[in-house]
Amino acid sequence: MNLHQLRFVREAVRHDFSLTDAAKALFTSQPGVSKAIIEFEEELGFQIFKRHGKRIKGLTPPGELVYQACERVLAEMENIKRVGEEFAARESGQLTVAVTHTQARYVLPQAVAVFRKKFPKVKLILLQGTPEQLAQWVRKDQADLAVATEALADEPDLVTFPCYDWGHVAVAPVDSPLLKEFAQGKRKIALADFDNMPVITYETHFAGRKKIDAAFQKAGVTIDLVLEAIDADVIKTYVGLGLGVGIIAEVAFDAEKDKGLVAVPVDHLFGRNTTRIALRQGVFMRTLMYEFIAVFAPMLTPKLIDRVLGGGDAYDI
Repeated sequence: MNLHQLRFVREAVRHDFSLTDAAKALFTSQPGVSKAIIEFEEELGFQIFKRHGKRIKGLTPPGELVYQACERVLAEMENIKRVGEEFAARESGQLTVAVTHTQARYVLPQAVAVFRKKFPKVKLILLQGTPEQLAQWVRKDQADLAVATEALADEPDLVTFPCYDWGHVAVAPVDSPLLKEFAQGKRKIALADFDNMPVITYETHFAGRKKIDAAFQKAGVTIDLVLEAIDADVIKTYVGLGLGVGIIAEVAFDAEKDKGLVAVPVDHLFGRNTTRIALRQGVFMRTLMYEFIAVFAPMLTPKLIDRVLGGGDAYDI
Protein backbone atom coordinates (compact mmCIF):
# COMPACT_ATOMS: atom_id res chain seq x y z
CA MET A 1 0.00 0.00 0.00
CA ASN A 2 1.34 3.44 -0.91
CA LEU A 3 0.25 7.06 -1.23
CA HIS A 4 0.07 6.84 -5.03
CA GLN A 5 -2.63 4.19 -4.75
CA LEU A 6 -4.61 6.35 -2.32
CA ARG A 7 -4.35 9.31 -4.70
CA PHE A 8 -5.50 7.17 -7.63
CA VAL A 9 -8.59 6.04 -5.70
CA ARG A 10 -9.42 9.61 -4.62
CA GLU A 11 -9.03 11.08 -8.10
CA ALA A 12 -11.06 8.29 -9.70
CA VAL A 13 -13.98 9.18 -7.42
CA ARG A 14 -13.50 12.94 -7.88
CA HIS A 15 -13.59 12.52 -11.67
CA ASP A 16 -16.83 10.53 -11.72
CA PHE A 17 -15.00 7.20 -12.01
CA SER A 18 -13.21 8.11 -15.23
CA LEU A 19 -9.69 6.69 -14.97
CA THR A 20 -8.71 8.66 -18.07
CA ASP A 21 -9.63 11.96 -16.40
CA ALA A 22 -8.04 10.85 -13.11
CA ALA A 23 -4.80 10.02 -14.93
CA LYS A 24 -4.79 13.43 -16.64
CA ALA A 25 -5.26 15.16 -13.28
CA LEU A 26 -2.31 13.22 -11.85
CA PHE A 27 -0.12 13.63 -14.97
CA THR A 28 0.22 9.89 -15.46
CA SER A 29 -1.14 7.19 -17.77
CA GLN A 30 -4.55 5.58 -17.61
CA PRO A 31 -3.16 2.01 -17.74
CA GLY A 32 -0.84 2.87 -14.84
CA VAL A 33 -3.75 4.09 -12.72
CA SER A 34 -5.83 1.02 -13.58
CA LYS A 35 -2.98 -1.35 -12.73
CA ALA A 36 -2.25 0.37 -9.40
CA ILE A 37 -5.92 0.23 -8.35
CA ILE A 38 -6.17 -3.49 -9.22
CA GLU A 39 -3.00 -4.19 -7.20
CA PHE A 40 -4.45 -2.19 -4.30
CA GLU A 41 -7.68 -4.23 -4.41
CA GLU A 42 -5.71 -7.49 -4.51
CA GLU A 43 -3.73 -6.38 -1.46
CA LEU A 44 -6.92 -5.51 0.43
CA GLY A 45 -8.69 -8.70 -0.63
CA PHE A 46 -11.87 -7.02 -1.92
CA GLN A 47 -13.00 -4.72 -4.72
CA ILE A 48 -13.09 -0.98 -4.08
CA PHE A 49 -14.98 -0.19 -7.27
CA LYS A 50 -18.07 -1.65 -8.95
CA ARG A 51 -17.34 -2.58 -12.56
CA HIS A 52 -19.31 -3.20 -15.74
CA GLY A 53 -16.89 -4.83 -18.12
CA LYS A 54 -13.81 -2.61 -18.12
CA ARG A 55 -15.71 0.46 -16.93
CA ILE A 56 -15.86 1.59 -13.31
CA LYS A 57 -19.43 2.45 -12.28
CA GLY A 58 -19.14 3.36 -8.59
CA LEU A 59 -17.89 2.33 -5.15
CA THR A 60 -18.65 -0.94 -3.40
CA PRO A 61 -19.82 -0.70 0.27
CA PRO A 62 -16.31 -1.43 1.62
CA GLY A 63 -14.95 0.79 -1.14
CA GLU A 64 -16.91 3.72 0.36
CA LEU A 65 -15.01 3.23 3.63
CA VAL A 66 -11.68 2.95 1.80
CA TYR A 67 -12.39 6.16 -0.12
CA GLN A 68 -13.22 8.04 3.10
CA ALA A 69 -10.00 6.76 4.67
CA CYS A 70 -8.03 7.86 1.58
CA GLU A 71 -9.47 11.35 1.90
CA ARG A 72 -8.49 11.53 5.59
CA VAL A 73 -4.97 10.22 5.05
CA LEU A 74 -4.26 12.51 2.09
CA ALA A 75 -5.74 15.50 3.93
CA GLU A 76 -3.34 14.86 6.80
CA MET A 77 -0.46 14.57 4.33
CA GLU A 78 -1.44 18.00 3.00
CA ASN A 79 -1.44 19.30 6.57
CA ILE A 80 2.10 17.98 7.09
CA LYS A 81 3.16 19.74 3.92
CA ARG A 82 1.54 22.95 5.14
CA VAL A 83 3.39 22.71 8.46
CA GLY A 84 6.67 22.68 6.54
CA GLU A 85 5.62 25.61 4.38
CA GLU A 86 4.45 27.51 7.44
CA PHE A 87 7.79 27.36 9.21
CA ALA A 88 9.80 27.90 6.03
CA ALA A 89 8.07 31.17 5.18
CA ARG A 90 5.93 32.71 7.91
CA GLU A 91 5.41 36.06 6.21
CA SER A 92 5.64 35.08 2.57
CA GLY A 93 4.19 32.39 0.37
CA GLN A 94 0.70 32.28 -1.08
CA LEU A 95 -2.88 32.53 0.18
CA THR A 96 -5.83 31.54 -2.01
CA VAL A 97 -9.29 32.85 -1.13
CA ALA A 98 -12.37 31.60 -3.01
CA VAL A 99 -15.08 34.25 -3.30
CA THR A 100 -18.27 35.16 -5.13
CA HIS A 101 -18.23 38.25 -7.32
CA THR A 102 -20.24 40.34 -4.83
CA GLN A 103 -17.76 39.62 -2.03
CA ALA A 104 -14.73 40.26 -4.27
CA ARG A 105 -16.09 43.50 -5.71
CA TYR A 106 -17.83 45.15 -2.76
CA VAL A 107 -16.80 43.56 0.54
CA LEU A 108 -13.21 42.31 0.35
CA PRO A 109 -11.26 45.26 -1.16
CA GLN A 110 -10.62 47.01 2.15
CA ALA A 111 -9.61 43.78 3.88
CA VAL A 112 -7.33 42.84 0.99
CA ALA A 113 -5.66 46.27 1.11
CA VAL A 114 -4.98 45.97 4.85
CA PHE A 115 -3.70 42.41 4.48
CA ARG A 116 -1.40 43.33 1.59
CA LYS A 117 0.03 46.23 3.57
CA LYS A 118 0.78 43.91 6.48
CA PHE A 119 2.16 41.08 4.29
CA PRO A 120 3.58 42.66 1.12
CA LYS A 121 5.54 39.51 0.19
CA VAL A 122 2.48 37.26 0.19
CA LYS A 123 0.92 36.34 -3.15
CA LEU A 124 -2.84 36.67 -2.68
CA ILE A 125 -5.10 34.86 -5.17
CA LEU A 126 -8.86 35.45 -5.41
CA LEU A 127 -10.74 32.61 -7.13
CA GLN A 128 -14.22 33.71 -8.20
CA GLY A 129 -17.08 31.29 -8.74
CA THR A 130 -20.45 30.01 -7.56
CA PRO A 131 -20.87 28.95 -3.92
CA GLU A 132 -20.81 25.33 -5.11
CA GLN A 133 -17.48 25.90 -6.87
CA LEU A 134 -16.09 27.66 -3.80
CA ALA A 135 -16.96 24.66 -1.63
CA GLN A 136 -15.26 22.30 -4.08
CA TRP A 137 -12.08 24.40 -4.19
CA VAL A 138 -11.80 24.42 -0.38
CA ARG A 139 -12.63 20.73 -0.18
CA LYS A 140 -9.90 19.87 -2.70
CA ASP A 141 -7.32 22.23 -1.11
CA GLN A 142 -7.35 24.44 -4.19
CA ALA A 143 -8.32 27.33 -1.90
CA ASP A 144 -7.37 27.97 1.73
CA LEU A 145 -10.76 29.41 2.62
CA ALA A 146 -13.97 30.65 1.00
CA VAL A 147 -16.19 33.69 1.52
CA ALA A 148 -19.83 33.55 0.40
CA THR A 149 -23.43 33.67 1.61
CA GLU A 150 -25.52 30.91 3.26
CA ALA A 151 -24.94 28.14 0.69
CA LEU A 152 -21.59 27.26 2.30
CA ALA A 153 -23.33 26.29 5.54
CA ASP A 154 -24.99 23.36 3.73
CA GLU A 155 -21.67 21.64 3.01
CA PRO A 156 -21.20 18.85 5.62
CA ASP A 157 -17.41 18.57 5.29
CA LEU A 158 -16.78 22.30 5.70
CA VAL A 159 -16.79 24.35 8.89
CA THR A 160 -18.36 27.78 8.43
CA PHE A 161 -18.24 30.95 10.51
CA PRO A 162 -20.83 33.73 10.12
CA CYS A 163 -19.25 37.16 9.62
CA TYR A 164 -21.99 39.73 9.00
CA ASP A 165 -25.53 39.95 7.70
CA TRP A 166 -26.99 42.05 4.89
CA GLY A 167 -30.19 42.65 2.96
CA HIS A 168 -31.29 43.57 -0.54
CA VAL A 169 -32.35 46.87 -2.11
CA ALA A 170 -34.49 47.52 -5.16
CA VAL A 171 -32.95 50.01 -7.58
CA ALA A 172 -34.34 52.01 -10.47
CA PRO A 173 -33.38 55.17 -12.42
CA VAL A 174 -34.06 58.34 -10.41
CA ASP A 175 -36.47 59.58 -13.10
CA SER A 176 -38.37 56.28 -13.31
CA PRO A 177 -41.90 56.05 -11.84
CA LEU A 178 -41.35 52.39 -10.84
CA LEU A 179 -40.02 53.09 -7.31
CA LYS A 180 -40.87 56.78 -7.00
CA GLU A 181 -43.49 56.65 -4.23
CA PHE A 182 -41.44 54.18 -2.19
CA ALA A 183 -38.25 56.23 -2.52
CA GLN A 184 -40.16 59.29 -1.34
CA GLY A 185 -41.29 57.42 1.76
CA LYS A 186 -45.00 57.62 0.95
CA ARG A 187 -45.37 53.95 1.85
CA LYS A 188 -43.28 50.81 2.24
CA ILE A 189 -42.89 48.65 -0.85
CA ALA A 190 -44.73 45.30 -0.72
CA LEU A 191 -44.31 42.06 -2.64
CA ALA A 192 -47.56 42.73 -4.49
CA ASP A 193 -46.01 45.89 -5.96
CA PHE A 194 -43.66 43.67 -7.99
CA ASP A 195 -46.55 41.83 -9.67
CA ASN A 196 -45.69 41.70 -13.41
CA MET A 197 -42.99 44.33 -12.86
CA PRO A 198 -39.86 43.95 -15.07
CA VAL A 199 -37.13 42.72 -12.72
CA ILE A 200 -33.36 42.28 -13.12
CA THR A 201 -31.54 40.32 -10.42
CA TYR A 202 -28.92 37.71 -9.63
CA GLU A 203 -28.55 34.30 -11.24
CA THR A 204 -30.07 31.55 -9.09
CA HIS A 205 -26.83 30.54 -7.29
CA PHE A 206 -25.86 34.03 -6.14
CA ALA A 207 -26.49 36.60 -3.42
CA GLY A 208 -29.64 35.34 -1.75
CA ARG A 209 -31.56 34.71 -4.99
CA LYS A 210 -33.26 31.62 -3.53
CA LYS A 211 -34.82 33.74 -0.78
CA ILE A 212 -36.13 36.20 -3.38
CA ASP A 213 -37.75 33.42 -5.42
CA ALA A 214 -39.22 31.80 -2.30
CA ALA A 215 -40.80 35.08 -1.13
CA PHE A 216 -42.47 35.77 -4.50
CA GLN A 217 -43.66 32.17 -4.79
CA LYS A 218 -45.15 32.15 -1.30
CA ALA A 219 -46.97 35.44 -1.98
CA GLY A 220 -48.24 34.23 -5.35
CA VAL A 221 -46.57 37.14 -7.12
CA THR A 222 -45.46 36.74 -10.73
CA ILE A 223 -42.60 38.98 -11.80
CA ASP A 224 -41.37 39.68 -15.32
CA LEU A 225 -37.78 38.46 -14.96
CA VAL A 226 -36.07 40.16 -17.90
CA LEU A 227 -32.42 39.49 -17.02
CA GLU A 228 -30.25 37.48 -14.62
CA ALA A 229 -26.57 38.17 -13.88
CA ILE A 230 -23.84 37.23 -11.39
CA ASP A 231 -22.58 40.80 -11.21
CA ALA A 232 -24.41 43.69 -9.50
CA ASP A 233 -22.58 46.15 -11.76
CA VAL A 234 -24.14 44.44 -14.79
CA ILE A 235 -27.56 44.57 -13.13
CA LYS A 236 -27.18 48.29 -12.40
CA THR A 237 -26.06 48.96 -15.98
CA TYR A 238 -29.23 47.48 -17.44
CA VAL A 239 -31.39 49.11 -14.79
CA GLY A 240 -29.86 52.42 -15.85
CA LEU A 241 -30.94 51.69 -19.43
CA GLY A 242 -34.55 51.41 -18.25
CA LEU A 243 -35.00 47.65 -18.65
CA GLY A 244 -36.54 47.20 -15.22
CA VAL A 245 -36.12 47.30 -11.45
CA GLY A 246 -32.96 45.71 -10.09
CA ILE A 247 -32.80 43.68 -6.88
CA ILE A 248 -29.22 43.68 -5.59
CA ALA A 249 -27.26 43.30 -2.35
CA GLU A 250 -27.31 46.49 -0.29
CA VAL A 251 -23.49 46.46 -0.17
CA ALA A 252 -23.47 46.83 -3.97
CA PHE A 253 -25.26 50.20 -3.91
CA ASP A 254 -23.29 53.39 -3.31
CA ALA A 255 -25.34 56.60 -3.33
CA GLU A 256 -22.30 58.62 -4.45
CA LYS A 257 -21.15 56.33 -7.24
CA ASP A 258 -24.66 55.33 -8.35
CA LYS A 259 -26.09 58.86 -8.58
CA GLY A 260 -28.33 57.97 -11.54
CA LEU A 261 -30.17 55.38 -9.47
CA VAL A 262 -32.44 55.37 -6.44
CA ALA A 263 -32.49 52.51 -3.91
CA VAL A 264 -35.33 51.25 -1.74
CA PRO A 265 -34.70 48.72 1.11
CA VAL A 266 -36.46 45.38 0.60
CA ASP A 267 -34.94 43.26 3.37
CA HIS A 268 -38.39 43.25 5.06
CA LEU A 269 -39.59 41.29 2.02
CA PHE A 270 -36.72 38.89 1.43
CA GLY A 271 -35.09 38.64 4.86
CA ARG A 272 -31.47 39.09 5.83
CA ASN A 273 -28.56 37.04 4.49
CA THR A 274 -25.38 35.94 6.27
CA THR A 275 -21.92 36.03 4.72
CA ARG A 276 -19.73 33.18 5.95
CA ILE A 277 -16.12 32.09 5.91
CA ALA A 278 -15.66 28.38 5.17
CA LEU A 279 -12.71 26.13 6.06
CA ARG A 280 -12.14 22.46 5.34
CA GLN A 281 -12.76 20.23 8.33
CA GLY A 282 -9.40 19.18 9.76
CA VAL A 283 -7.35 21.76 7.85
CA PHE A 284 -4.01 22.90 9.25
CA MET A 285 -4.46 26.61 9.98
CA ARG A 286 -1.51 28.60 8.70
CA THR A 287 -0.67 31.97 10.25
CA LEU A 288 -1.66 33.71 7.01
CA MET A 289 -5.14 32.19 7.20
CA TYR A 290 -5.63 33.45 10.77
CA GLU A 291 -4.32 36.87 9.76
CA PHE A 292 -6.61 37.24 6.74
CA ILE A 293 -9.65 36.18 8.75
CA ALA A 294 -8.70 38.62 11.52
CA VAL A 295 -8.66 41.49 9.03
CA PHE A 296 -11.96 40.50 7.38
CA ALA A 297 -13.86 39.37 10.50
CA PRO A 298 -12.08 40.48 13.71
CA MET A 299 -14.59 38.65 15.91
CA LEU A 300 -13.23 35.33 14.61
CA THR A 301 -10.24 34.93 16.90
CA PRO A 302 -7.73 32.06 16.51
CA LYS A 303 -8.99 30.61 19.79
CA LEU A 304 -12.58 30.57 18.55
CA ILE A 305 -11.60 29.12 15.16
CA ASP A 306 -9.54 26.35 16.76
CA ARG A 307 -12.35 25.50 19.17
CA VAL A 308 -14.94 25.09 16.40
CA LEU A 309 -12.54 23.22 14.09
CA GLY A 310 -11.77 20.92 16.98
CA GLY A 311 -15.42 19.95 17.32
CA GLY A 312 -16.54 22.57 19.83
CA ASP A 313 -19.86 24.40 19.78
CA ALA A 314 -20.69 26.13 16.49
CA TYR A 315 -20.26 29.89 16.39
CA ASP A 316 -23.16 32.15 15.46
CA ILE A 317 -23.78 35.90 15.31
